[in-house]
Amino acid sequence: MPLAQRRMICALAVAVLAANLWQPYPEIAPLQHIPTVALLLASPWLLRRWPLSDASVGAVVAFFLLHTLAGRYAYSNVPYDAWGRVLTGGSIDATLGWTRNNFDRLVHLSFGVCAVPPVAEGLRRYGGVSLRLSLWFAFLFVCGFSALYENFEWLLTIVLAPGMADDYNGQQRDMWDAQKDMAIAIAGACGSIAWAARRIITAGG
Repeated sequence: MPLAQRRMICALAVAVLAANLWQPYPEIAPLQHIPTVALLLASPWLLRRWPLSDASVGAVVAFFLLHTLAGRYAYSNVPYDAWGRVLTGGSIDATLGWTRNNFDRLVHLSFGVCAVPPVAEGLRRYGGVSLRLSLWFAFLFVCGFSALYENFEWLLTIVLAPGMADDYNGQQRDMWDAQKDMAIAIAGACGSIAWAARRIITAGG
């Protein structure tokens, strides 16, 4: 594994440990960080078996860093508005007219953006498909995985923590939360694919 990738993985491991120091939501925290810990444990084997570029690994790590930060605050309670007031003296929510904590939307958007590069690269390297076809399959991956994750997330909380399902899922009393999460992830994927397509056109590919 290249040194840069080792450093990125170590940075993610440190972030997970830091996110669980003086954990404000200890009842929910283990559920939030299970996927990240599983990825950290599997990453050495995965990257030996299916190596990826530093850019693709960086995209995965960037997403999981955001997920780790959100997981510390059970998603719905990330104090980004308070941080914004400290840094700028103004309210992000008030400026944008938001009435809910929207940090979870940023994480779903980042999933769409960050999933495209590693999935497309993996398909090109190990599936032998063209760049254009790999981007199409990456789009379908984001669509399918987003839907599966929303169902898995709900089932997990119903089984393991039924009394905290709404808090863990970050619904904030929005019955359409899952659909909105999927839509914004798909929008992120479209943006990432549009950027890649622009580069293809610019390069004359």
